[in-house]
Amino acid sequence: MNKLQTMIDSHAHLDFADFDTDRGQLLQQMHRSGISNVIIPSVSEAQWDNQISIALQHNCFYALGIHPWHCEEASKTTLATLRQMLQKYAGKQGLVAVGECGLDKLHKSNFATQMILFEGQIALAKEFDLPLIIHAVRAHEDVLRCLNNQDVRRKGVIHGFYGGPQLAAQYVKLGYKLGVGGLLLNDNAPKLQQTVAELPLESFILETDSPAMTPKNSLNSRNTPLILPEVLQKMADLQKKSTVLVSEQMFYNVAQLFDL
Repeated sequence: MNKLQTMIDSHAHLDFADFDTDRGQLLQQMHRSGISNVIIPSVSEAQWDNQISIALQHNCFYALGIHPWHCEEASKTTLATLRQMLQKYAGKQGLVAVGECGLDKLHKSNFATQMILFEGQIALAKEFDLPLIIHAVRAHEDVLRCLNNQDVRRKGVIHGFYGGPQLAAQYVKLGYKLGVGGLLLNDNAPKLQQTVAELPLESFILETDSPAMTPKNSLNSRNTPLILPEVLQKMADLQKKSTVLVSEQMFYNVAQLFDL
């Protein structure tokens, strides 16, 4: 397999029920397309055991955390349980990050609860020396403040980044990568396209957020990691660089960030 074809999807929820009927077949297709692996982030305590089982069964990487959309499902013991899970799996096959965690002001979940769980997960990332996978929607000032207040050594990624170069530069200055996926393929994403065109390639990692964030021109309602070559090509076009160079840099970025 040449370097052009070697890709890792840094964010795909392959443990979701959407993939229960064809998960193995999809992974085979991904490998044939040069997508060597994925990172499966978690969303809630209720899904951790199934997520880990699927990740280990298919030799995928994974992260453990609590998504802001699911924060109201959390109990007073959820953070303590997450710590126990991180303690159990840290250093073992597959676990590479804390997340998906973060803040989302568009969601109905109580923002104060989101903040408690986000800050708690930053602290756990610091304790276990793991990078963070961060969900940030209409809450970038709050996220940046939290990251500045509680500095972690390994940093992480701002998943599904959709903002302009000025906001992007603030995260990059702190040492964080920007996760870029199918939204880049949409014609109505000028800010994101400008960000990808202007910032150094070292600032980005590839992701899809499968099964969500399907590009608008897609013929499928379910997103999958198989769109990664299209995202890579679009990134190369915007950067005015070869796909070989972009592919090599994206692989290096994700491998370095998550110590793969």
